[in-house]
Amino acid sequence: MEFSAKQIAEFIHGTIVGDENATVHTFAKIEEGVPGAISFLSNPKYTHYIYETKSSIVLVNNDFTPEKPVSATLIKVANAYESVAKLLTLYEMSKPRKTGIHPLAFIDPTAKVGKDVYIGAFAFVGENATVGDGTAIHPHATVCENATVGENSILYPNVTIYHDCRVGNRCILHAGCVIGADGFGFAPTPEGYEKIPQIGIVIVEDDVEIGANTCVDRSTMGATIVHRGVKLDNLIQIAHNVEVGSHTVMASQVGVAGSTKVGEWCMFGGQVGLAGHIHVGNHINIGAQSGVPSTVKGDHRNIMGSPAIDARQFFKCSAAYKNLPEMFTAIGQMKREIEELKKQLNK
Repeated sequence: MEFSAKQIAEFIHGTIVGDENATVHTFAKIEEGVPGAISFLSNPKYTHYIYETKSSIVLVNNDFTPEKPVSATLIKVANAYESVAKLLTLYEMSKPRKTGIHPLAFIDPTAKVGKDVYIGAFAFVGENATVGDGTAIHPHATVCENATVGENSILYPNVTIYHDCRVGNRCILHAGCVIGADGFGFAPTPEGYEKIPQIGIVIVEDDVEIGANTCVDRSTMGATIVHRGVKLDNLIQIAHNVEVGSHTVMASQVGVAGSTKVGEWCMFGGQVGLAGHIHVGNHINIGAQSGVPSTVKGDHRNIMGSPAIDARQFFKCSAAYKNLPEMFTAIGQMKREIEELKKQLNK
């Protein structure tokens, strides 16, 4: 399917600089551009590529002014990155979607399956489970008994939704994602560790995306909740009774221990670790590999380090840390000089 610069500009409310009849049929990074591709420029580090790219159309920010001739047709927009995201969404939506139930899928007679669904080979939908209209369940995915998956959601291969758990509308769960495995609950006894039954559930609200091999554990009692619009990367652990506020995003390998409450619109870098039974406010940004041992009070904060502190303070401490060997040597020298002065004064 081809689109002209004029059609694209109308869709993203952009201004054309160049040939409005230039057409594209694919996407490419600006440094890997080919004829017939559309690229974008939002990071100034990549500006030099715009003068040599072979892409037919390039999206740029309104404030971009070329310093020399550009062969590609430019479309100026308020935010090139957001605009390419819209175009990628349109492109994805234009792809034909699978429908129908494969003869090798198993659906329990008591399950309720909506209209226009896709259920692939060896997928399993258990007793009294519910699958909403337009949802796609790919091969080897499992929806256990009494579980619910809303409308227009996607469960990629080997996703497992444990019994009684609930997944909302327009959710995307990537391969190997597990919703509702038992929380890590054990009571120490003289004979060892006795398992504490995890009788709660997981609730994943609408418009959530969860990455490959990420686990959201069921609660001991009540519910582990992932609120609307949350985006979780691959290989994340959300423990039992955790609550993740709406529109929070977490990068790969984040771990959130049990009963912790995370606010709305937070951003966690990779490998952030949160202790259990703490609270994190709204709009809290936590730098990669930070450790958070206690409650983060207030909102709109940037923290980093282990234990995590104010980001600006962390950077000051880091600057001092790299000078510790020289400081240690200088302090040793000063101590020796002081001792020598003391000896001279005592003579």
